[in-house]
Amino acid sequence: MDMGRQDRRVVAACQDPRIEELRGATAQLHRRLAAHRTDFPDRAVAEEELAALGAMAREGTPDQGRLRRSLLVVAASLGSVSALATELTRLRAAVELFGTGAPG
Repeated sequence: MDMGRQDRRVVAACQDPRIEELRGATAQLHRRLAAHRTDFPDRAVAEEELAALGAMAREGTPDQGRLRRSLLVVAASLGSVSALATELTRLRAAVELFGTGAPG
């Protein structure tokens, strides 16, 4: 019974376009960061947080607060790496698809 519930959750997550966009944005930024040869102090922090974002997207609907925190960590870690600005903007937009998380 638990397996069936998990299967439905995975199928539902795959049908959520917000999850798909978050996956795509995370993967794209991760690839571009890997291809960016210049080293900077917080690169490992950005890579770890992108991995966490990817895991959240794979697990289903992520917690809005955790998404926003991860976005802030990635943005702060990348600092002024302008070569990654387009991908970071896409990631921000993907996170914003999940709303503000403020009580309504």
